Amino acid sequence: MSGEITAAFHMADVRNKRITRRRAVAVGELLAGPQAYPLIVQRRLPKGDALLMAEVAGLQGAKMASALMPLCHPLPLELVRIHCEPVPERHAIRVYCECASEARTGVEMEALAGVNAALLTLYDLSKPVEPALEISAVRLLFKEGGKSGLWLHPQGISANERKRFAPKLPQGLPGTRCAVVTLSDRASQGQYSDQSGPCLAQGLQSLGGELVSQQVLADGIEPLAGHLRELAAQGVRLCLCTGGTGLGPRDLAPEALQSLGGRRVEGLAQMLRTLSAQHTPLAWLSRAEVVQFEQMLVIALPGSPRAAAQCLDILVPVLGHAVAMIDGQGHP
Repeated sequence: MSGEITAAFHMADVRNKRITRRRAVAVGELLAGPQAYPLIVQRRLPKGDALLMAEVAGLQGAKMASALMPLCHPLPLELVRIHCEPVPERHAIRVYCECASEARTGVEMEALAGVNAALLTLYDLSKPVEPALEISAVRLLFKEGGKSGLWLHPQGISANERKRFAPKLPQGLPGTRCAVVTLSDRASQGQYSDQSGPCLAQGLQSLGGELVSQQVLADGIEPLAGHLRELAAQGVRLCLCTGGTGLGPRDLAPEALQSLGGRRVEGLAQMLRTLSAQHTPLAWLSRAEVVQFEQMLVIALPGSPRAAAQCLDILVPVLGHAVAMIDGQGHP
């Protein structure tokens, strides 16, 4: 033996993940059969009201998820909601558990724990009447928040489930004319391949944006300022710049944006620094800048691919709304 001690299991390290609003909904069914089903629905089981007790058990199960599963992070749940829905055509009780929190990791395990606790309670109260019970179709319906945004189960959700829980997609940028500019003396001279620009371009396109320009420019005020004027004249509505926001003598992206004479959007710039600081304290050294120039929103982001991608993730929930506001179509 080398003497090195290694852990066979470990909780996921989420320290560098950003705190975001998280929500998850899980679903499952108890197949009660023709004998137990009417007694459950009519709340006449020998042990008592199974539907009411299942709701209480589901709440408790969601709160105890980390105690039941050793590698599950303890989370401060801000919402746990249990809903039991009779399905008469199958003599079944469908159970939903909705959980929400602001955290660095998701709440899907809490939602699944809640559903299972509620279903087991229904099972326990129904078995004196019908021992041939079955728990089935337990799955995560959808989850929201974090880097992945909205995830829907491949089996999909029904119209009634969509109406009840209203899973939220970001507003997106459908058809919005977008541009990406990378600022780097070395990249513009071909000394290394630009990685941040393609990362941002892919992100904008995934939001439905129409990428009309992607350029690599040397650092400095005028190369960028002149290019931004050209983009505005071409009808570009959103331009993401990466690089030139540090403290070096050639980091002049904020000055280039300010030279346009547009309106500063200080709230977005501060949001980028504040939320990026959850990834790294070095975010406070960034001079990220956001300016509205004519009908175009220009955002200066850090130069590293990882930081640029993290900043785009931060902006996703508000980008579409910001562009709509410039058009006079949105409200703060």
